[in-house]
Amino acid sequence: MGEKIVILNGSPRKNGNTAALVKAFTQGAESAGHTVTEFFLDRMDIHGCKGCNGGHSDQECPCVQKDGMAEIYPAVKESDVVVLASPLYYWNLSGQLRTAVDRLYALEEGGENLLRGNNRSGALLMAAAGSDFDDVLLYYNHLMEHLRWDNLGHVLAGGNWNPGDIEGKAELQKAFDLGKGIQ
Repeated sequence: MGEKIVILNGSPRKNGNTAALVKAFTQGAESAGHTVTEFFLDRMDIHGCKGCNGGHSDQECPCVQKDGMAEIYPAVKESDVVVLASPLYYWNLSGQLRTAVDRLYALEEGGENLLRGNNRSGALLMAAAGSDFDDVLLYYNHLMEHLRWDNLGHVLAGGNWNPGDIEGKAELQKAFDLGKGIQ
């Protein structure tokens, strides 16, 4: 039986370079028998965290805000792997993805901590015009450590400014292999 994989795609481009990485990863994962659910965050109504500590992990929707995260929470709760996919914006994840990651905190509030540990793994897929991924890798590695998730690694594709620039590059095969290699 395969793993349940959730991809949080923080790109605003439905057919951009990040999407190409997600597609390659998904093809690899599905070829290995895994189930992949992708959330294209830019098309979802997701509000920023209010820092109210009013959520409760025991509730069906653990956050006090009722928005697009209500679709994501159950998928993440049931997942084995969560993949963060994003273009590199100002040396970090896109705002769409950062907002969703911040809101996952509701799964840590109240009752049982449903986010930390739980034999979950994480991976990172990123495309960028440049190639300075140091700051985002620092954040991502700290996040994996905090969540106590097995860090499956990352695919970082620099040198991709325009949609389609990534076509034919080795990072697509790396994304496929990362997806296929999940056990």
